[in-house]
Amino acid sequence: MAELLALSPSRANDFVQCPLKFRLRTIDRLPEPPSEAAFRGTLVHSVLERLFDASAPERTIERAVDGIAPALEALRAKDPQTVEELFPGPDQVIRLQEQARTLLEAYFALELPDRLEPAAREEFVSAPMDSGLLLRGVVDRTDRAPGGQVRLVDYKTGKQPKPQYSGEADFQMRFYALVHWLSRRELVHTLQLFYLGSRTTVTKRPTAGDIERTEMEILELWESIARAAESDEWRPRRSPLCGWCHFKPICPAWGGTPPPTPEITAIAGR
Repeated sequence: MAELLALSPSRANDFVQCPLKFRLRTIDRLPEPPSEAAFRGTLVHSVLERLFDASAPERTIERAVDGIAPALEALRAKDPQTVEELFPGPDQVIRLQEQARTLLEAYFALELPDRLEPAAREEFVSAPMDSGLLLRGVVDRTDRAPGGQVRLVDYKTGKQPKPQYSGEADFQMRFYALVHWLSRRELVHTLQLFYLGSRTTVTKRPTAGDIERTEMEILELWESIARAAESDEWRPRRSPLCGWCHFKPICPAWGGTPPPTPEITAIAGR
């Protein structure tokens, strides 16, 4: 059995990309193999989070690089099977650490952490909409300027996508700006994405109109999800991304057969 009561940016983007993928991840909760890219991102996020535990003058690239090994060991202690599966030998571990170092050097090329005092790091955020749908997710970093302005920051360890493929990250940041508005009735001043893989940043300043449009977009998206759940019609959507989808062997669009949909006992707004 499953309930559809909450939505995160990643699950919302899953549905936009492919309704069946959303179902298999959110309702069926089918396991997926870990990926090197995702683990590398988790490692770098962990190092950057810990970096701000130090006093401002100590937030150096040397300290960040020195933090790679202990952060990796902490992740290994938490999930040794994943680390062993992805990085079975010392050569693979060394390569991972070198890649993490390169990404941390990219971060320091984009920002000076000794000039910041984050208000929150890796913070779980949530807020209910009037419909009863709970919006939730994790914000990498929240900064508050002396004048009170709020900046939400997200680290991406990949490269900045071409404009036609930037919608997913843009939606994610607008989603978090909406959650901030719903929970605090405060308009976020700046949304900033750090693409460490390409050493680039994307900065946007959302307006009240942007927040309102995002809220309507999410309501319309949730209505589509609710209709799919009520009719049990989770249509697959073929795209170039299918080549990277773990569920391709059981996808009807590729000749596969998915398992029966688990019973859905509750849907927000229904």
